[in-house]
Amino acid sequence: MLRFLLRFIGLCLLATAFVFFVYDGTKSIANQGMFYSRFGDVWAIADQNSIDHVQEWLKQKAVWAWDPYGQAIFNLPIWVVFAVVAMVLILLGRKKKPLIGYARE
Repeated sequence: MLRFLLRFIGLCLLATAFVFFVYDGTKSIANQGMFYSRFGDVWAIADQNSIDHVQEWLKQKAVWAWDPYGQAIFNLPIWVVFAVVAMVLILLGRKKKPLIGYARE
């Protein structure tokens, strides 16, 4: 049941990533220049308080990771972040490969 849930959420996030990819692509074509929705901007539109709390927590607890990695993740396109999270969830929810050549009882 847990594997099904992980795969389902992963596929929903992958579909959402594709929607954001198409949205950014059409906006880039319309503006005749490169445009992408940043992860931090979209999260701030959804809930400003939670992004502020997460950023403060990262600055306090993981100072070593905030400057090189944390800021870079918040500046990535939203479809890249969703696609990576979706791939991880789909891989975690995949079925185990059957063993070949081993006797099972």
